[in-house]
Amino acid sequence: MARIVILGAGISGHTAARYLGKWVGKTHEVVVVSPNATWNWIPSNVWVGVGEMTEKQVTFPLEPVYKKVNVKFHQARALSIHPQGGDASVQPYVTVEYTDPRRPGETARITYDYLINATGPKLNFSATPGLGPDGGYTTSVCTPGHALEANQQLQATIAAMQRGEQKTFVVGTGHGMCTCQGAAFEYIYNVDHSLREAGVRDKARMVWISNEYELGDFGMGGVHIRRGGYITNGKVFAESMMVERGMEWIVRAAVKRVEPGKLHYETLDGQEHELAFDFAMLIPPFAGQPLTAFAKDGTDITKDLFAPNGFMKVDADYNPKPYEEWSKADWPRTYQTPGYRNIFAIGIAFAPPHAISKPMQSPNGTSISPTPPRTGMPSAAIGKAVAESIRDMLDGAPEPTHTASMGEMGAACVASTGSHILKGSAATMTVFPVVPDYEAYPDYGRDMDLTFGEIGLAGHWMKYILHHVFLYQAKLRPFWSVLPD
Repeated sequence: MARIVILGAGISGHTAARYLGKWVGKTHEVVVVSPNATWNWIPSNVWVGVGEMTEKQVTFPLEPVYKKVNVKFHQARALSIHPQGGDASVQPYVTVEYTDPRRPGETARITYDYLINATGPKLNFSATPGLGPDGGYTTSVCTPGHALEANQQLQATIAAMQRGEQKTFVVGTGHGMCTCQGAAFEYIYNVDHSLREAGVRDKARMVWISNEYELGDFGMGGVHIRRGGYITNGKVFAESMMVERGMEWIVRAAVKRVEPGKLHYETLDGQEHELAFDFAMLIPPFAGQPLTAFAKDGTDITKDLFAPNGFMKVDADYNPKPYEEWSKADWPRTYQTPGYRNIFAIGIAFAPPHAISKPMQSPNGTSISPTPPRTGMPSAAIGKAVAESIRDMLDGAPEPTHTASMGEMGAACVASTGSHILKGSAATMTVFPVVPDYEAYPDYGRDMDLTFGEIGLAGHWMKYILHHVFLYQAKLRPFWSVLPD
C-alpha cells in the first residue's frame, strides 16, 4: 500500500484528493493536510463581501466529505519536506504542526510515497505597509473572514451615505506585483450594484487602481475577444464597463503604502501620488507558503525545490531569457518536481517560469506588472491531471501520463453583480489558451473561436448556477465525478 500526501485543500488540492480517493482510496492511503477545517469556494467570497451571501453558503467541513472516499484528513500546517528521508527513516516525509483544536501546536512526521504540494498562496499583505485587514487599513475578500469584515465596513459606509455623506471607494491591487485582478474587478462591480440598490450611488466616487498596463490585462498580457461578431480589444471591453457605471481608473500603478484614509502609489513613469479613500478593498500580492526542504543529512535544500518567491519548481524552463523569447513550451506540463519523481506541485503552489504580461519597471526600479494567474479552472485541471498521473504511476507507469499545460488550456471568468437569480448582470469572458501561443495563432496569440466576451443576465445566471454546481461537486454529492471541473 502506498501513501499519497496532499498538502493543501484549496481548489487544486481538493480536486486531486477527491479523484485520488475515488480511484485508489480503497487500495492505497490518501492523506490531506490543511490548516483549515473547512473548504471555501473562493469565487463567491465576493458575494460575502457585499452581504449577498453568508460564510456558511461558501464553506463546508472537509473531514466528513473526505470520509466518503476513504481520504484521511489532518488539520495541520506543513512546515518542511524531507524528500530523502532522514535520521533512521529511509522514507521521505513531511513535518507538520497541528492547528486542530484537539491537538494544537503538536508536531508530527507524515511519511509519503507520493507528495502533492497544493499549499496555495501566502497572502503577503506585509509586502505593502498598511495593507490588509489585520493591522492595516484596507479590506480583503481573499478569505470568508476577510469578506465578512469587508461587508461590515461596506454597510457602515453605506449607512453614512444614507445620512448624506459623500464617500470614495477604492478597489484593485495593493502592490506592483499582484495577481488575481479578476476578484477585485468583480468586487468593484458588486459594490457599485450594492450602492445602487441602497439608492446612494450618486454620493460615491468609485476608483479602480491596478498594476495592469491597461484595463483588461488580468495578468495574461491583455486579450482580444470576439463580441457580437467583431474582435474587440479587452481594454475597450473593460473600459466601456467602467465608463457605463461612472467609475474612474488608475492603471500602471504600484501601491507603496497605506495610511488611515490615504494610499500612496507610484506610477510607471516614476511619479508618486496620493489617493484619499473612505473604503478600500485591495488584493495583496501572493508568495509561496513558508516551506523548507532538507536533505537526508540535514542540509537545507530549499533553494533546490523552491523558487525565491517560495513557489515550488516543476517541469518548466526556469532559465533566464529575454521576455520576447519565452513561449508556451517553457510552461510546465506534468508539474513533477525535478529530481524527485514522486513530488508534484499544483495550482498556485507551482512556480511559473515567467510572466505572461510583459514585466515593466518604473525609472525608480519599482516593478509594476501583473504576475501570472493560476486560479480557478487551471487549478482544477492541473489537480485532476496530476491525480490521473499518480493513479497510473501506482499501477506501474514509469512517468506522469497526463498533462495540463496552461499553454494548451482555456479559462473562463464570470464577473457577476448580485446573487439574485432575476437581478444583476455579468461580464463573461473565455480565453484559450491562457498562455498566448503565437505560433498556432499568429494574429492574437489565441483561438478567436474560443476567446470571447459578453455582458448580460445570461452570464449572471451562469455564475449563480456554477456556484451551486461546484459546491455540489466539492461536497461529493451523488454523480459528482461526471460534472465538469
